[in-house]
Amino acid sequence: MPSKCYQPVARRVPAPAPHVERAGARTLAAVSLPAPLTLTGERTLPGIADENYWFRRHEAAYRALAPFLAGARVLEAGCGEGYGADLLASGGAGPVTALDYDNLAVSHAALRYPGLTMVMGDLQRLPFTAGGFDVVVHLQTIEHLHNQQNFLADCSRVLRPAGTLAISTPNRLTFSPGQAAPRNPFHTKELCPAELSELLAPCFEVTRMLGLHHGPRLRRLERRLGPLVETQQQGPPESWPQPVRAAVHRVRANDFLLSEDSSRRPLARSLDLLAIGYRRPRR
Repeated sequence: MPSKCYQPVARRVPAPAPHVERAGARTLAAVSLPAPLTLTGERTLPGIADENYWFRRHEAAYRALAPFLAGARVLEAGCGEGYGADLLASGGAGPVTALDYDNLAVSHAALRYPGLTMVMGDLQRLPFTAGGFDVVVHLQTIEHLHNQQNFLADCSRVLRPAGTLAISTPNRLTFSPGQAAPRNPFHTKELCPAELSELLAPCFEVTRMLGLHHGPRLRRLERRLGPLVETQQQGPPESWPQPVRAAVHRVRANDFLLSEDSSRRPLARSLDLLAIGYRRPRR
């Protein structure tokens, strides 16, 4: 990724994870082998061949962010299976605290990724003291929330002054084009670039708005096989043409590109949006 797309977070001496302060939240530690998670469509999971396209599409954003979070105290709000938080920690971020509301997902992540601080709690009411994090990472999750604005205000609360938010979400214009309701039944509200900017503006000064696109190899595949996303959404994997299924199994994170708005890669035609911004001073 071009370095101009991101502004690095200042390096800091790792500090203890922020205190979990609210009732209903609890920290879990590794004690045994991880419990398996079931693929329901609500979140993506690693290691499933037919899910590989969606997993790698998510992974691409984590890999783009990781080099710029070294030494930062990071909260991943909505960590799911935990692979993304672990990738950030492996890239030098730390300590990394990962929060999710799903007890099974949190238990699984605590067991599979023992280097993380796993917390079970409500994303609509973050269970942390104010100012405890340098960075909040929230990827492919805000579209699941019922009160998106309140969540962002709470992200601002738990960030230090001028702390950083990195947030991604499917681009409504390409994910559910022309539909009144989101295509994914687990999504409550999807956003286009202008809507995401408007949503962030009260709490965050957006410094970069990037779009995720298919890279050259995937574009070549689509010229030969047809649209990969549409084919996967038309039916179960057993119904996909065999060349498409084989191509899905071979997708890698570096098959996707993140770039700023341009005539060649406009945000309006991106697959996902990634916004990076700094916490506005509180009034």
